[in-house]
Amino acid sequence: MKPVIGLSAYAEPARWAVWNSSAVLLPLAYAEQVAAAGGIPVLLPPVAGIEIAAGRLDGLVLTGGGDIDPAAYGAEPHPLTHRVSQGRDRAELELLTASLSAGLPVLGICRGLQILNVARGGTLHQHLPDAPGLDGLAAHTPAPGSYGSHPVRISPGSKLAEILAPADTADGPDANGRGALERTVPTSHHQAIDRLGDGLRATAWAADGVIEAVELDMVSPGQHPFVLAVQWHPETGDDPSLFRALIAAASGRSAAAARSSPHRLAHNLATPT
Repeated sequence: MKPVIGLSAYAEPARWAVWNSSAVLLPLAYAEQVAAAGGIPVLLPPVAGIEIAAGRLDGLVLTGGGDIDPAAYGAEPHPLTHRVSQGRDRAELELLTASLSAGLPVLGICRGLQILNVARGGTLHQHLPDAPGLDGLAAHTPAPGSYGSHPVRISPGSKLAEILAPADTADGPDANGRGALERTVPTSHHQAIDRLGDGLRATAWAADGVIEAVELDMVSPGQHPFVLAVQWHPETGDDPSLFRALIAAASGRSAAAARSSPHRLAHNLATPT
């Protein structure tokens, strides 16, 4: 039984064939990664009431995209804050709230990390070149329409370290005896976490100190077993580990739901694999 994974999607102007209209969009790489990892990807448009879909899902991916409205975290907009969609902000914040309430595994990617942080009461650097002590955009944002890369330092003992380097973390801090793992990741972003949200733990950083990954600490045993977000773009890279970990977490929910719902079990058994 393949778990059903919701992917938050954009509402953007688009052109295809003879048409030029608003459309629900998402880069194909997200869906391909979910499918390759063994899940069934389902696009979730940013419309009112989409949070109800959480009850039909086994996992959620909060995807990349434009900037979050600074009003959502009590800030005035920076002149270079752009591509703000209040409708998408509301839809994703409500979808995330419903997903956390349902105990769904959640993977946040780029903007998805920022949504998770804002939902937990955190704030954002709206434009990294203006953030004190950081390296600006050189390491984080390449030319428009492309992805760059830079190393990130990963906290040993974190869920992220367990996923990205299980062999390295088995017998010590890392394979080289250092206190943290390091991986090179694909990147494209001009905003990042400023104040960390409640209950979140930073588990990866760029060389300039930008927070590159967070995990939601469990409030009680068994609660939120997989809520993890990264600032980079794993869907464009060659390491599927994060998507496989999400699918593994979602598969447990899918199997449990099938046992408790004969109708869903019959549906899944009838679905080609």
